[in-house]
Amino acid sequence: MNSDYSSSVSVDRGKRPMYEDDTSQTKSHDVASSSSAGHSSSNSVILHSDGVQFAGVDHRGRVSSKIYITPGGTSYWIPDVPVELKPVLGRYYDTWDDVVNMYDTYADASGFSTRIGATKRVQGIVTQKYILCNRAGKPKLQDFDSSTVIAVSNCRRSRFKVTNCKARIKLSVDPITSKFCLYGFVEAHNHSLVDTDNMEFTKKRRKLDFFDQQFIHKLSLNKIGATVAHRLQCSLKGGHQNVRGTKTDYKNAARDIRLFIGERDAQMIVDTMNARKSNFPNFFFEFTVVGNELRSLFWADDVSKCNYEAFGDVLGFDATYHTNLYKMIFVPFTGVDHHKKCVTFGAGLIYDETIESYIWLLKMFLKAHKKQPLLTLTDQDASMKQAVAAVFDKSIHRLCMWHIVKKIPAKISGDSSSNADLRKSIHKLVWNLFITPAEFEERWQILMNGLELSDNNWLNEMFSIRDQWVPCYFREVPMCCLMKTTSRCESSNALFKVHSGGTNTLVQFMMCFDTAIDGQRQKQRQAEFDSNTTTPFMPNKIPIEMHAFDIYTRTIFLEVQKEIYKGLTHCFIIRCEELDGIKFYTIAHTNKSCKIVNEYKVELDVRDNTVSCTCMCFTRNGYLCRHVFCVFRFNQIDKIPDKYQSSRWDRDVLPNRVHAISNRYAADNDPESVIRNEIFDLIGQCTIRLRRKPDKLSALSTQIREIRDIIYEEFPSEPDCNNKSAVISDIIGQPENVEVTIHPPQGIRNKGCGTNKRLIGPGEKAVENHKKNPRLCHRCNKYVYDHDKRNCAKVQAAKEAAAAAAKEAAAVSGSGR
Repeated sequence: MNSDYSSSVSVDRGKRPMYEDDTSQTKSHDVASSSSAGHSSSNSVILHSDGVQFAGVDHRGRVSSKIYITPGGTSYWIPDVPVELKPVLGRYYDTWDDVVNMYDTYADASGFSTRIGATKRVQGIVTQKYILCNRAGKPKLQDFDSSTVIAVSNCRRSRFKVTNCKARIKLSVDPITSKFCLYGFVEAHNHSLVDTDNMEFTKKRRKLDFFDQQFIHKLSLNKIGATVAHRLQCSLKGGHQNVRGTKTDYKNAARDIRLFIGERDAQMIVDTMNARKSNFPNFFFEFTVVGNELRSLFWADDVSKCNYEAFGDVLGFDATYHTNLYKMIFVPFTGVDHHKKCVTFGAGLIYDETIESYIWLLKMFLKAHKKQPLLTLTDQDASMKQAVAAVFDKSIHRLCMWHIVKKIPAKISGDSSSNADLRKSIHKLVWNLFITPAEFEERWQILMNGLELSDNNWLNEMFSIRDQWVPCYFREVPMCCLMKTTSRCESSNALFKVHSGGTNTLVQFMMCFDTAIDGQRQKQRQAEFDSNTTTPFMPNKIPIEMHAFDIYTRTIFLEVQKEIYKGLTHCFIIRCEELDGIKFYTIAHTNKSCKIVNEYKVELDVRDNTVSCTCMCFTRNGYLCRHVFCVFRFNQIDKIPDKYQSSRWDRDVLPNRVHAISNRYAADNDPESVIRNEIFDLIGQCTIRLRRKPDKLSALSTQIREIRDIIYEEFPSEPDCNNKSAVISDIIGQPENVEVTIHPPQGIRNKGCGTNKRLIGPGEKAVENHKKNPRLCHRCNKYVYDHDKRNCAKVQAAKEAAAAAAKEAAAVSGSGR
């Protein structure tokens, strides 16, 4: 029989017993072993094995193997690889890693994977070791009664890869030199070998290296899961064949990170923050523990403190949920910087939303920043309200207008059209910044009487606390217009929730927080750069405009520039009076149609350029208004007086250290990582320079491969730092061994978590109805959502009855008081 027969043949694998011992199996193995030892051709195998038949050559891409069939019907595959790759009997190896590398190289060329087999010891001393084909061993089959239908139906549908393959190498250990001698080599496999295109599914190729696991972790910090991470990796590397591991391997890697943290989570986060407190200047961190359970944390770094020192006049905070595995409530403290961007002054995690928890949190905030804000903004949460009053006793507490105004449809009965008119009237009144509290109260009573809502309990309750949310009551508070709602708090909460989800441990949450904060501060640095390197368009080259450009950031300058131009085009002096060196101007404020819509009083002391306007723009916003600039132009004042240059809007209000790279916690500043990234950048630069030059790229690849071979020769064995625990430890920056004295919190229940079904109020129903198309009722001739001609009368009667009942209840409660 010709052993060089190369046509591919079809082998009936179903006829060969995969798990039963064949009488010719041992003999064929022995023949295969002896033939490989002498590197003879496969003809000798057939000649020296009675009944063994050569069936052909199985080609699978670059992998090929010769197929033999024993008299018992068992097929065997012998890899057809170059002689220099085959193991040689009697050869000695200095280290175990040399043995593994040799056999792995042979396995890669042959089309199978390997695993470490048994180790034999005599009196505790290793004498023999084995490396096996990864399909060695017998499957663990489940015993059941095949005659019973129930037993068969309940049997788990399992699958297994082992085929009791005997391919392996055997090594003995020299007791004197400790070298490894190869004394046995079984070449034949009882299964087909893996083709080139499917080698990516082998166990060795599926093993994720450090960079794969780091890639999964880095994407998780941006709320990108393992499945999407695998898809991205395939796109970046040009196909699945270039990617180690499958989606399942990526999911398992993400799982392993969480398991590595495990019950040490709370201890790790406390240790990390304490380390920052010791290593970073001006870092503040406090926490509380109850019964060995972590209950609350608060932290603020030097950058947060610098931001609060400059922009801490107005503070807002709001709680958010679903940011960590233990349901701890996340509370960031938010303000507005000199570019009108959100800035974080600090953050905390608390166990519950009780008054005590918020009081502790605000006390820690005050301990970190040493001063109270002028204005504190929150929603209508009762615990927050009492905590702010208890801790920030010198601060003005303001409630979010949006949370109040949005409840109007739910608190006032009536159809959608009347509610729309009512909301429009109320909005026009409460958002008016230019009326006094007395004028507001007078107009409110007129509006309530006109709309017949004087008896509405909710509106009366909101009117009783009007000094806590209506803007005109804050018109004399500096910077009161920076934040009128908690929308900036909601924006900050959304920013953090973009990066962190409800499945993250505390360690992962903190890394997500660092990533989000770095993104926020990067926007601030970008705005600083734009302010310092760009010049806005100034067509008129007005001197006071040029002076404003030198003072303010780009964002604020554009607003001041608008006021200057409006002072030129939409304002003019009606009359002027002077008394004791003080000039009193009446300024007409016009609209785009040049119609006078309002008049404002401006007082100017020409002796020291002290100025004031009844619109109180400087108090509310921190820069002068168009009416003052109109008066300045009339008096030829070309510079903004120093007293009206609010420091919070200055270009250089923040120290330079705020933007230092040492304050970027998400940045990987480890020396090894810096060098590693530099190497990647250098290789990337070389490949970019050699684009469309395949021969040069091939030469570069050869040079890099030579460098790799030199490194592998110097360091032949896999370092211990590449095992799973060490890799995860380096990725998340946490030690492998941590003494645990603090445990994660348990049993936290957030607001609204008591049931899966919640009550839907009229306001939400109105929003949902608004998404639908109304239909015309031919009885009342109105476009409505809740009825038609057939039930119009019934629905209207029900509404009237409900309104009458509510009015009667209000009257009874009023008489009771």
